[in-house]
Amino acid sequence: MKLINVTVAPDGSTRVETTGFSGADCQEASRFLETALGRRLDETLTPEFHQSVCEHNQASEEI
Repeated sequence: MKLINVTVAPDGSTRVETTGFSGADCQEASRFLETALGRRLDETLTPEFHQSVCEHNQASEEI
């Protein structure tokens, strides 16, 4: 399941976190939020980012 979670802190700062995406798909899926929310201060790439789309699809099919 692909999810985009947005957390808004009391100070107004936001955090966008994606799960279930592989490769750069997460960045493409959340780009509209980053554009709407403003400047990005930090980015942490998960292991899924470095996983190829083919590897991710094969793992999903096996489940």
